[in-house]
Amino acid sequence: MTNVLRTTVLLAALTALFLVIGGAIGGNQGLFIAFVFALLMNFVSYWFSDKIVLSIYGAREVSVQEAPDLYRLVQRLAQRSGIPMPRVYIIPSDAPNAFATGRNPEHGAVAVTEGILRMLDTDELAGVLAHELGHIRNRDTLIMTVAATLAGAITMLAHMAQWGAIFGFGRRDEEDSGGGGMLSLLFMAILAPIAATLIQLAISRSREYFADSTGAAIAGSPSGLARALEKLHYASQRLPMDANPATAHLFIVNPLTGGSLVNLFSTHPPIEERIRRLRHI
Repeated sequence: MTNVLRTTVLLAALTALFLVIGGAIGGNQGLFIAFVFALLMNFVSYWFSDKIVLSIYGAREVSVQEAPDLYRLVQRLAQRSGIPMPRVYIIPSDAPNAFATGRNPEHGAVAVTEGILRMLDTDELAGVLAHELGHIRNRDTLIMTVAATLAGAITMLAHMAQWGAIFGFGRRDEEDSGGGGMLSLLFMAILAPIAATLIQLAISRSREYFADSTGAAIAGSPSGLARALEKLHYASQRLPMDANPATAHLFIVNPLTGGSLVNLFSTHPPIEERIRRLRHI
């Protein structure tokens, strides 16, 4: 199964899960409301997600006059990748990291922290930027934002269903006069967020591997990105970023730190496996 087909199936599964839990809460009316709500959220994600995430991190757009080396490096890599020149932003943070955003290649943006500019050499920075341009070319920025939005909405609906079941507002099956309807609703309210999270993680990790291979092709070599990932992995452990968990999936390395349980539910695949695949290329 290709990356595109796998991602399509997983997004369809997220949408179906969203509709099912909406129907479980309110029957056909709930199903319709959930469908309209899903369309609305995807509309907002499509048009405004880039502006929202850039404002969250205080990213400042820079011109070729303000950051000539960075701007020209992005420009050269964008020409290689065959996409329009994205807007370039710098995030005022010492934590080394980077992300891409934008609903399509014509509205792409690349943001890097001040810390990553100080830490990486030119080849390593080129590998990171090529990875982010790979996300833009593959339209991952939109895909992962929609997935995160749907997963968050499913969790919100599940909480509503949980409280509804606890207080006896669960929708009962017409043939069941007992409490089975409420129990099944409560059961779904517990399992749905877990399932949504696992599907979102599968989408995010798949797209990260794809962007690594695309970035290696754009940069002309996988070695710069492999070295950069190794440096960024250890640096992020020492200097974690003050990041919003809802946007963690956008960054090239997970900006959040934690124990093994947190890593298990990370939006990023293991760094060691990413480096292994790059060196295999």
